[in-house]
Amino acid sequence: MKKIAIIHDWLTGMRGGERVLEIFCELFPEADIFTLIHIPGSVSKIIEGKTIRTSFLQKVPFARRRYRSFLPLFPLAIEGFNLSGYDVVVSGSHCVAKGVLTSPSTVHVCYCHTPMRYVWEHYHTYFGNGKKGFISRFLMPAIAHYLRMWDVTSSNRVDYFVANSYNVANRIKKYYKRTAEVIHPPVDCSFYTPLDALREGDYYLIVSAFAPYKRIDIAVDAFEKLGLPLVIIGGGQEEERIRRMTKKHVKCIGWQSSETLKEYYRGCKALIFPGEEDFGIVPLEAQACGKPVIAFAKGGVLETVRGIYPYSESAQGVTSKQSVTPTGVFFTEQTTESLTEAVKYFENNKNLFNPLLIRKHAEGFDTLIFKEKFRQYIMKLL
Repeated sequence: MKKIAIIHDWLTGMRGGERVLEIFCELFPEADIFTLIHIPGSVSKIIEGKTIRTSFLQKVPFARRRYRSFLPLFPLAIEGFNLSGYDVVVSGSHCVAKGVLTSPSTVHVCYCHTPMRYVWEHYHTYFGNGKKGFISRFLMPAIAHYLRMWDVTSSNRVDYFVANSYNVANRIKKYYKRTAEVIHPPVDCSFYTPLDALREGDYYLIVSAFAPYKRIDIAVDAFEKLGLPLVIIGGGQEEERIRRMTKKHVKCIGWQSSETLKEYYRGCKALIFPGEEDFGIVPLEAQACGKPVIAFAKGGVLETVRGIYPYSESAQGVTSKQSVTPTGVFFTEQTTESLTEAVKYFENNKNLFNPLLIRKHAEGFDTLIFKEKFRQYIMKLL
């Protein structure tokens, strides 16, 4: 029997990458997990029940709370793992996990959520002009240059790339000059389900980490001006700034349990998705609950939402085209004005969105489908 290791960037909370990791744990129950940092109790019981090995960063003061500040040390930390005893390595990477060192006989399959976004497409969002701090202004250009070189070089250590979307496969091709199989991440359609008696919600909903590229700020601005209720579930590095922006109509309630989150999905009018994501599990969770998505028309959401564009010719004729079955509305500019237009269109055209058809669309991304596709892919390689 082959000995398998699973590599994950860090274990500090349950997000999309950790949902995929859960599936890897089920597919490879005897595998060990290697990760830079693990905050005990921060992930699911399935993951916590595995043997988890951490890097030297685990013992560095403040690293657990401020691990992103140690980004320049991540390559050194991931290369410190000794995987010489493993036949197969499966890395789930959005930062440095794919750069782990393996022996020549080891098969390394990387499920790539994205090339390192901090130094590629979102570099200026995180560290561009106007960002405060000595490191951002003076040291980060040189650090980012080093990280880009390491990121490209370490991509050669991967034998096979699997991308979570065609969007990410294109980035892998651009930055690494490698091709990638595409297997979309899973949504648990057995857990995220519509209410038995479908009803129109009372509020709009955002479920997101508070990171700069998520652009929660434009949603807060839009809904305060529209005077419509918006509930935001999440937290993170920009939380203080976002909370200062809220006034009367927007409410931030922090991270919630899966059960509570499901009820918020079920009770909302629509999910608001203002950021550009590599793929994005959240829109699928909302659609699995029968709810439409109002999203910025870029990135992975183009693969998960059947969106219509406000006041376009295609939108005007959508009711006469049975094959269209829209599951959301797209806005084309990452601005308050563009999002506002999309929300107004949705408010006036709610009859276009059938909860049962929205749910059926999400079922095409179900966990069982992902698990079988990835299992077959690995079996084919081995």
